[in-house]
Amino acid sequence: MKLLYGVQGTGNGHIARARIMAAALSQRSDIDVDFVFTGRAPDKYFDMDVFGQYQTLTGLSFVTKRGRVDRWATLRQANVSQFIKDVRHFDASGYDLLVNDFEPVTAWAAKRQNIPSISISHQAAFAYDVPKSGDTLVDKVLMKNFAPTDIQLGVHWYHFNQPIIPPFVADKPASMPGKGHILVYLPFEDVADIQQMLEPISDQVFQCFHPNISEIKEAGHIQWNPTSKQHFQRALQHCSGVIANGGFELSSEALQLGKKLLIKPLHGQFEQLSNVLTLNKLDLCQTLFQLDTDIVEEWLEAPDIEAIAFPDNPDVLIDWLKKGDWKDTQTLCNELWQNVHYGDKTQERLLALAF
Repeated sequence: MKLLYGVQGTGNGHIARARIMAAALSQRSDIDVDFVFTGRAPDKYFDMDVFGQYQTLTGLSFVTKRGRVDRWATLRQANVSQFIKDVRHFDASGYDLLVNDFEPVTAWAAKRQNIPSISISHQAAFAYDVPKSGDTLVDKVLMKNFAPTDIQLGVHWYHFNQPIIPPFVADKPASMPGKGHILVYLPFEDVADIQQMLEPISDQVFQCFHPNISEIKEAGHIQWNPTSKQHFQRALQHCSGVIANGGFELSSEALQLGKKLLIKPLHGQFEQLSNVLTLNKLDLCQTLFQLDTDIVEEWLEAPDIEAIAFPDNPDVLIDWLKKGDWKDTQTLCNELWQNVHYGDKTQERLLALAF
């Protein structure tokens, strides 16, 4: 079987999910896969060895300014002519199936060339009846047409009785997790603004990761780090809590490890607002709508959360893709959700919610 795998590269969450799939696919002699990434400059990707000879294209992305999506800047920087050119010139004819994680070039190329396609992404979950917040008509149109595929298989923290699978999270809790630093990953905020928020909390150590940092810098109780998968995962394993934007993948990793969450959703992006809504309903996070020292200090005193055990092996999903009966999502979903285990309090909250 020959797979084309398109991945949105704007955020690291899509890439993290693809890494787990790539590692599993590399063990399969019955499936060949080619990865295509769009959404960021080629030199901004890192730790990509698992993807082999991957391809990068311009694609479409969004522009942020101080924690908010700048819609006008996004429109101005969109290279629509290059996008159309890439779609027209992309040859998908040699593939049996496109697996797509919210990546528009391969989605539209497969659509033009009548190649079967499946979305496997968190964004695909919003095609169904799941908790949503802040979604406008523009958002609905964008979600439907940004990366269109034949089948939408959502990824979420609960199935909501829809064609949705759980996330795969490879890293398990460390045997002796640390109780020291706080991990901070707010890539859409200015470094100076984050520094100003954390500076007064001198009795707490913060390890901050940011794409605008090029080398490790110590600033008293605040350590600044460049983005690095290995260093980031080590910091995540041994932290006592996570301050982050409302991206899906990092929240999933924190939930798996039982790390308490303080989430600042990216303003103007309904996906992150919806993630916060779901986590709040389950009492699995606190919310930071603006950079506020007092809220951070209050959150630091909050108790730990119940961990959620998510599956770590996507072989069941890969076998389902290979089988080819892609309209039968129910069998796949049933099997995968059997491997998800919630804490007692979280399970009670799920049962109490009217989905």
